[in-house]
Amino acid sequence: MEACRATATAAGSSVKEKSDQQVLDGSSIVELVENEEAFSSFVDHKFKELDKDNDGQLSVKELKPAVADIGAALGLPAQGSSPVSDHIYSEVLNEFTHGQQEKVSKTEFKEALSDILLGMAAGLKRDPVVILRIEGEDLLEFIDGPSYDAEMAFIFSEIGYSDNASLLDCIIKALEKLTVDQGMPPSDDSWVMCNIMEPALKSWDGYDRGVPVSKITFLEEFKNVAKLVARNLKEEPVIVAHSENTFDGSGIKRLLSNKFELDKSLNVALANVPKDRHGKISTGYLHVVLDVVAPSTGLPPIGAVEQIDKIVAGVFSTTHADDKKTVKEDEFKKLLTEILWTIMLQLEDNPITVSSSCVVHEPLESSSSILQP
Repeated sequence: MEACRATATAAGSSVKEKSDQQVLDGSSIVELVENEEAFSSFVDHKFKELDKDNDGQLSVKELKPAVADIGAALGLPAQGSSPVSDHIYSEVLNEFTHGQQEKVSKTEFKEALSDILLGMAAGLKRDPVVILRIEGEDLLEFIDGPSYDAEMAFIFSEIGYSDNASLLDCIIKALEKLTVDQGMPPSDDSWVMCNIMEPALKSWDGYDRGVPVSKITFLEEFKNVAKLVARNLKEEPVIVAHSENTFDGSGIKRLLSNKFELDKSLNVALANVPKDRHGKISTGYLHVVLDVVAPSTGLPPIGAVEQIDKIVAGVFSTTHADDKKTVKEDEFKKLLTEILWTIMLQLEDNPITVSSSCVVHEPLESSSSILQP
């Protein structure tokens, strides 16, 4: 996969249900892991494949292909692409080595892989990935439908135009605004741009002539270009993985209402946090601990969703949690609980929906070898 388009909006929007879609909800992963015979056979095959020196153990070097495959299955870019994704790769490796071991036995590999796969399955159950085959029909339905004029007039006003802006520029910007809901794959994907959009634009009568920009002309000519795009999609359909996640505070509420689970999550998160000789913790670590607790609350990692980051930054500012004073562990937990509570209230009032669409450039079944027997 590459060139994922992610957008955040007010909650409520969702991809239209289509007949030619597949939903990945993690059930097949759970079925594999819970079938002891099948999973043992799966692990035996993977272990043998990775154990290049046949010593019955996996070194860090031998584990790296498995870590890379897990990253691909999670939709991460290649290692070295960004500090955020590299941190996740490092955490996956630590799941196998516990941050200390240089060699991992087959039993340890099986236990860690089971935990990782079940974690991935839980994520897919919470936020299923919908696989769509986009072949132009939905785009034609949109441009011939009753909402076309209103939606495209809004997009025209949103992208703006000036006296020296060309109609071609406006149409390209408008195509970039369309989503899978209108039957358009991510236009920022290089393959889509080269094989779908550019040929359509070059076939359009207005490509190389200076057509004046007006709303009426835009609506007419955009429809002509969209028909050409739909024709190209019919000839070369595009497979898109689409996911949506709504952050409404419900995950935080569930955790805060269960004292046992809350204490357990906080204790695990605090296990590796440095303390001074009096057992006190700097509030400068609140961000770190919040990020560790995030999966238990349904929140994304820090840095993953800009709108959530803004809420978190605002909460930290109003609670003066960034003053980096040292406090006792109980007070630290109380501060973090207050932060979670405030974040929850804000998300309840203004839920945030994040959608992401990625073009799948290879057969879905082979996108990550770690999941193949």
